[in-house]
Amino acid sequence: MPSSFKSVVGCQIPRVGVEPADSPEGDDAIALSSAYELQPDEWQEKVVRSWLEVRKDGKWKHPRCGIAVPRQNGKNGIIEIIELFGMVLRAEKFLHTAHEVKTARKAFIRLKYFFGEKANDPTARFPELNQLVREVRNTNGQEAIVLVNGGSCEFIARSKGSGRGFTVDKLVLDEAQELSEESLAALMPTMSAAPSGNPQMILAGTPPDEGMAGDAFTRMRNSGVEGQDRRLSWFEWSCLGVVDLDDPHVWAAANPALGMRLNAETIEDERAAMDDETFMRERLGMWSVSGVQRVISADAWRTVAKSNLRDAGAAVALAVDVSPDRDTSTIVAVTLENSGLPYIDVIESRRGSPAWVPERIAEICKGSDVRAVVIDNAGAASSLIEPLLKRRVKVTETNARDMAKACGGLYDAVMDAKVLHLDQPSLNHAVAVARKRRLGDAWAWNRKDADSDITPLVGATLALWGFEASGVKRPMRSNVRRKAVVLG
Repeated sequence: MPSSFKSVVGCQIPRVGVEPADSPEGDDAIALSSAYELQPDEWQEKVVRSWLEVRKDGKWKHPRCGIAVPRQNGKNGIIEIIELFGMVLRAEKFLHTAHEVKTARKAFIRLKYFFGEKANDPTARFPELNQLVREVRNTNGQEAIVLVNGGSCEFIARSKGSGRGFTVDKLVLDEAQELSEESLAALMPTMSAAPSGNPQMILAGTPPDEGMAGDAFTRMRNSGVEGQDRRLSWFEWSCLGVVDLDDPHVWAAANPALGMRLNAETIEDERAAMDDETFMRERLGMWSVSGVQRVISADAWRTVAKSNLRDAGAAVALAVDVSPDRDTSTIVAVTLENSGLPYIDVIESRRGSPAWVPERIAEICKGSDVRAVVIDNAGAASSLIEPLLKRRVKVTETNARDMAKACGGLYDAVMDAKVLHLDQPSLNHAVAVARKRRLGDAWAWNRKDADSDITPLVGATLALWGFEASGVKRPMRSNVRRKAVVLG
């Protein structure tokens, strides 16, 4: 890693966030925590001020709050500021829940640091806070800090009946990526008779992995990103789309504590140890990787990856796809590998206007043996058909039936290990995030997923179809014959 990268500092501005207009309560919370060795970073202050913003009637402006930020950045510090302030200055009752017992216990120990081990603790670090303590319960599974003013914070691991017997003002749901709808339903009644009459719920976590019961967190996140729920304050530090996984500036966008409590060398080690998908989810906070159920499993896709292969010199099928917002255009090729299997190669992908595509396609056709140029006539790329014809490039257009057959064909080829790909990040990402849409009795890729660029996958699907289908149009007469080359 170049030494200049070590000076990269995490972005303090969230990709998604609700900036408060004014937050006296937030300012008081920050002042209180700062007086007791809990000085928030700039990004943490933004979250605290938003979550503690009040309406004119004194009620919370955002009774529902949530945050998604990668691990080790400091989201638990935010919760501690909220709990310290609420207990000491507002006499609020908290129920702090986590998926695992050890996580709930760790949160208890962290908050106990401020109040001491027991009431009248002569070794308490902050005697004035310890004077407020009525009781500290250290029994496993019953941990709690109770203050003489009525404020309290109880800590539990979640279970089906874990909400019974609690009546609180604030419900904290840590490790929310593991929060099921059933667990949330069991805990919501704890706030229905909030003593303050002013309940608030906080969800904190990271994007759910496949197999996690993160439906409730995902639903809140979707509402937050869409920005339609005025009573929700959602903050998210994450990356979006296809990014350079090895660029520390990309890391900084999703990790606000980078260069402070989180160093670049640690992330560099994680990058070396994790596969791309895990790194994107765990360190770059990318929900698209894990927030949907994959159509093609990670194992199946990994099985047909072959970054070093020998091209057989056969004819090539090309396909073009353009995203619905026309912001990304991709050219994909399919031809034969020396083993006799077809392989997929993302030739080029660019952001911005797709005007570059026709000239690039014509250039490839003039210099290579191209058997077909395929474009979906119902997609955004259909606008390129006329410019291609003007360059004397004939296009094979697909209809809805062809598209359904192409999607099924790619899926079957991957599942049966009858196609290869070059393990290219842009295509890997597209496969990880792609969703289905109904198309008659079959299905096709859903291009309208605003969080994701799947043009490499749609292009690959059409190119494979064009490579195998009969009756395609040869785009241009050419005497060029390709030579076998080694790729990778």
